[in-house]
Amino acid sequence: MKNTGPIAFFDSGIGGLPYLQWVRKKLPNFSYRYLADRANFPYGEKSIEELGGLIIGSMERYIERVDPSIVVVACNTASVTALQKLRDTFSVPFVGVVPAIKPAAALSCTHTIGLLATKRTVEDPYTDNLVRLFADGFQVERFAGVDIVDFVENHLLDAEPHEIREVLAPAVAFFSEKEVDTLVLGCTHFLHVRDEIAEAFGGRVKIVDSIEGVGRHVIQMVSEYHGGGGGGEFFVSGIEGAVDTYRRFADAYALGWGGVV
Repeated sequence: MKNTGPIAFFDSGIGGLPYLQWVRKKLPNFSYRYLADRANFPYGEKSIEELGGLIIGSMERYIERVDPSIVVVACNTASVTALQKLRDTFSVPFVGVVPAIKPAAALSCTHTIGLLATKRTVEDPYTDNLVRLFADGFQVERFAGVDIVDFVENHLLDAEPHEIREVLAPAVAFFSEKEVDTLVLGCTHFLHVRDEIAEAFGGRVKIVDSIEGVGRHVIQMVSEYHGGGGGGEFFVSGIEGAVDTYRRFADAYALGWGGVV
């Protein structure tokens, strides 16, 4: 790994921003870049084949633009479907984000856990393999939170509390009926409403995500990196009609506006 470029984060939209924020708090003197791949949002409804090609194309332009030391694929769907292809295609190191099935299984007392994710992640064989490896014998109930992803991406900034509760309600009802005691947030977008999800279950369900595990892995990988002088920039692809929204997210996370990739 070279030690001069920034730490780059990549997601279909704004889901990966909490991951950048977590690492940045630990390593404030490092330089950061973020790409919201708006041109191809949402990822969760696309086939593996289509998604792989789209992600490779966006990543190629992103890497050329920011010349990173490492790329964090802060998107479960992209990691599950395309992480190996990215590693095979580019020389830069990649860190992926996958559903936290293993820690959820360790926390569950009833052996009934939930997975809230995109349709692609819910259905992908990679997820099946995670369940076999780390939750064999568990009841793993899956729910594709398509509407939640769209809501977080497009409406969260101006949402009222009751609107957030309403969009979460179908997932909360599903997992409550299944009596899960632990819930995996298998899409990074859901971290933006983590507190609201926990509140909706009234504290009865343990909420699990991968942010700390991924963040610590990134810190280990850049341990020899000198830092890059601090600062950060937010980039986006295909922002027709959405410039103001993404500028607001950039401001909220103290990132400069890098423009279109």
